[in-house]
Amino acid sequence: MTKLILIRHGETNYTRDNRYCGFSDPSLNEKGIRQSKKLSQRLKQLKVNIVYSSNLRRAKQTAKIVFKNILFKEIADFREMNFGEFEGLKYNEVIKKNPLFYKNWIDDPEKIVIPGGEKFKKFVKRVRKGLSQIITKNTDRTISLVAHGGPIRIILCDALGLDLKKFWQIKQETGALNIIDYHNKTQAAALKINDISHLFPKETVSL
Repeated sequence: MTKLILIRHGETNYTRDNRYCGFSDPSLNEKGIRQSKKLSQRLKQLKVNIVYSSNLRRAKQTAKIVFKNILFKEIADFREMNFGEFEGLKYNEVIKKNPLFYKNWIDDPEKIVIPGGEKFKKFVKRVRKGLSQIITKNTDRTISLVAHGGPIRIILCDALGLDLKKFWQIKQETGALNIIDYHNKTQAAALKINDISHLFPKETVSL
């Protein structure tokens, strides 16, 4: 069995302000650094064999903080979706500018392409390719992947057998922890989804 420790990067000023980030490359802000340190404390007793990260700065910074004694490998396939003309805009700005287009995109992201952005099917294909490669290379090991909300939602939809139309219905907070056990490439069990209990120190948490 292969265990995947799937982490969303810590907060940036983009995520704080509800802006689409995509291929943009902001750093973690102070809160994002704190979130990553808290997750590092939570996972310090867990033996991780290998760590992978998106090659965008916010993911790499998170990986470096959480797994400070482990070198990680960068994989571009796990970048966030390129949001084209949406990049840098707040969610409510996009809704106000073109409410019908936005609604259709949320309802069925496979059929709608953001101007200047990445086709959803291409996005899904690259994330699935990256995941297949790391699962194949690391049979019966514990892997960690630090990525973004979009790629994590795709991985969780596939693990849970959900149609990708449910993509936006899976919540992913910054600094969130997800754990998936893979019995093989097609059989998976999600043990934790969007777990942020480590960000609340008064609570007792365990893996």
